[in-house]
Amino acid sequence: MSKEAEASKKEKAARPIGENVVLVGNKPTMNYVLATVIQFNQGADKVIVKARGRAISKAVDTAQIVQLRFLQDQVEVKDVKIGTERVGEYGQERNVSTIEILLARK
Repeated sequence: MSKEAEASKKEKAARPIGENVVLVGNKPTMNYVLATVIQFNQGADKVIVKARGRAISKAVDTAQIVQLRFLQDQVEVKDVKIGTERVGEYGQERNVSTIEILLARK
């Protein structure tokens, strides 16, 4: 199992069960847009779009497509958090940028 997959597993296990989070990775952007729209259609008031590294631009694209194309005048960006995570084995650690975009119903 890759380091990213292990980290993703740990992150999923650490978050509360009721929280609506879309983790952005290597799949096409529309997969994440659909996942986010489904969360809202199932009654979620807030959805967090999370990404790190090269997937950050895809997370921003996802949030914008949801807000401007699919759920116009229904959803807005409430908060954006950026940060850095240390990943890798001891001695070969490196910093990876992260982003969390909070989308909420108006």
